[in-house]
Amino acid sequence: MNLPEGATPLGGEPSLTSRFLFEVDGVEIGLFGSIKGLQVSATVEEVVEGGQNGFTHKLPGRLEWPSITFSRGLTQADALFEWMNKTSGEGFAAAGNTVVRRSGAITAISSAGDRLRSWNLEAVMPIRWKGPDFDVDNSNALSEELEIVHHGFVPATKK
Repeated sequence: MNLPEGATPLGGEPSLTSRFLFEVDGVEIGLFGSIKGLQVSATVEEVVEGGQNGFTHKLPGRLEWPSITFSRGLTQADALFEWMNKTSGEGFAAAGNTVVRRSGAITAISSAGDRLRSWNLEAVMPIRWKGPDFDVDNSNALSEELEIVHHGFVPATKK
């Protein structure tokens, strides 16, 4: 396996994680079994040059950060739902109709409990919470989801 200069494999082998930790302003929100949407892409601006018919110039445009969805089995903790409630309705009005964005972090945790890799998110805000689907004919475990928006992320540096 060829790694970029200065990079080292985690334990020599690809790391297997058993869960992912989500923190907001340094406070643990919870452990999750699935996180989707940790990605970034750049739009491309095409510039056509007069007289040049062989190609168009492609210039980097805006970065696009999709929303991130966290999924886990249902727990007794209400932190996700309470945080979601503060962003609209009476919770939003109680905050003086002010959007409060927070810093966040996602950390991959190994099956041994070691922190493998983290990403720091900027200006995090919840936009959707989904509780379990209730169906006696379904044998799937009860779960909940939280979806957030953010203004980007950077890999966290080890201390």
